[in-house]
Amino acid sequence: MSERKTVKTGRGSGSGRHGFNQPVEKPKNFKKTMVKLMRYCKQYLPAISVALITALIGTVLQIIGPDLLKDMTNEITKGLPALINGVPVVNSIDLSAVSSVAWLLTAIYGVSLLLNLVQGQIMAIITQRIAKTMRTDISRKINRLPLKYFDKVSYGDVLSRVTNDVDAIGQTLNQSLGTLVTAITMFFGSLIMMFHNNWIMAITAVATSLIGFILMILIMAKSQKHFVTQQQELGHINGHVEEIYSGHNVVKVYNGGKAAKKTFEEINGRLYTSAWKSQFLSGLMMPLMNFIGNFGYVAVCVIGAALVLKGTISFGVIVAFMIYIRLFTQPLSQFAQAFNNLQRTAAAGERVFEFLEEAELANESQKQATLHRIKGDVEFQHVKFGYVPGKTVIHNFSARIKAGQKVAIVGPTGAGKTTMVNLLMRFYDLDGGAILLDNVPIDQVPRENVHEQFSMVLQDTWLFEGTIKENIIYSKEGISDDQVVEACKTVGLHHFIKTLPDGYDTVLSDKASLSEGQKQLITIARAMIQNAPLLILDEATSSVDTRTERIVQKAMDRLTEGRTSFVIAHRLSTIKNADLILVMKDGDIVESGNHEELLVKSGFYAELYNSQFEHVA
Repeated sequence: MSERKTVKTGRGSGSGRHGFNQPVEKPKNFKKTMVKLMRYCKQYLPAISVALITALIGTVLQIIGPDLLKDMTNEITKGLPALINGVPVVNSIDLSAVSSVAWLLTAIYGVSLLLNLVQGQIMAIITQRIAKTMRTDISRKINRLPLKYFDKVSYGDVLSRVTNDVDAIGQTLNQSLGTLVTAITMFFGSLIMMFHNNWIMAITAVATSLIGFILMILIMAKSQKHFVTQQQELGHINGHVEEIYSGHNVVKVYNGGKAAKKTFEEINGRLYTSAWKSQFLSGLMMPLMNFIGNFGYVAVCVIGAALVLKGTISFGVIVAFMIYIRLFTQPLSQFAQAFNNLQRTAAAGERVFEFLEEAELANESQKQATLHRIKGDVEFQHVKFGYVPGKTVIHNFSARIKAGQKVAIVGPTGAGKTTMVNLLMRFYDLDGGAILLDNVPIDQVPRENVHEQFSMVLQDTWLFEGTIKENIIYSKEGISDDQVVEACKTVGLHHFIKTLPDGYDTVLSDKASLSEGQKQLITIARAMIQNAPLLILDEATSSVDTRTERIVQKAMDRLTEGRTSFVIAHRLSTIKNADLILVMKDGDIVESGNHEELLVKSGFYAELYNSQFEHVA
């Protein structure tokens, strides 16, 4: 799959921003997809395990910190003035003990920071390597997929899997795995340490946090539907605006402005309502968690003060609990965010694996490439084909074409003209019959060997972002500059290229001011450079004006010299000089012969030909 951008661009699927509490597409089978993802990442599992272990150890060190801070606080309180039997006593603070604990805390928090940095670095590298591998696998998969797959799936959907879905897997794996391990360790570790210090204060902390957790779930459930509505209405308003502005002239001509404005205001109103409700409810999360945290501090201080007066605990325990409450409540929101990310990962992974598991073209490594320097004889023998099983498009197509002949395939829309060309190039496999090139059935040689025998000029000109010379040479190797110039002179493009500032090194991009005719001439020059024995011209002049058509037609006449060529054209005036005209209707050849012969028959071809001139008249 080429990394180059094409000059002719289309709309792709844009990636949206996914934040906490925003809706994600739910996977059909979360567990099954995650198992597939683990198997896909098995070569990276040791490195991922190391990263998660470092995250776990770093979190454990953070949990130990408050307990040591308790010891430091107790050492300091020992040196505070006290009353013994009503007599004030001044004690000295053991600075060496305080200093030892302080240095130990510094070392612990420093090591914890280092371990978390290592974990982040490893996960960032691994997840991007996974994403890179996935993109490579998808790129290779595209080359192994039959063309019929793209008949049922849009290019934008495939592009979305390569970009949005793969990026989602990489980003959310990086964000969620480490966060999940840290949150679980922090949650249970702080819970254990709180019960280790004092069970009464631990129950107090858990009870206050539980209230916040329940409220958080209720708010998430309430806000989720508003987020879903917001995303739907956002899609509606984007679609409406795009439709109206892309058809702006039509809207103006038919005075549709008022109706369009009314529709816009209705959608915009629904979007406003859902947006403020979702943002308001999700905005309650942080203040609520802050309130619960502060409420927990108050509860712990009150209960702790009573226990200190009873002599049950030391003052340092209260200090430790103040930190443990923060460590205990923090993972609650992280759980929700990590699970949301994993849901997004599973949904994206499901689409990627669905694509990677699509049926591929049959392996043809055992076939020999026997088509070399062929003359160009082509024979269709009782060809039968349907895009969908049970729905035949080509019923019983037979024809014999001699090398060097110019063959025109004509007929109404849906007659099967382009289908015959696709079958000739083995883009699809036949349901019955055979196609032979120089008496060799094309299904007995590799597809690549068949493709090497053809050059193509299509209705839609395809140019990529590169120089004119690169566009003409494309994938052909060993082409000199003189050969490129000669091809351009033959098609009448050389003079125009020399007028450009950079000549043949002019870069074609979206800003390149080339006419449709000039673009088509470049593709004809490309076909000349390929120098294949067979040529396909599919509606090559349908998108240009009459004057340009003559220029392009002249270039195509030169291109077809000495080659077996198949021309598909709706403008029958362009194929008068064809050696053989095959007239198709409903998937079968109903007439064949040259232009004069078919007109004399006064059959279906004559009817098509005369109808065009009646239309012109």
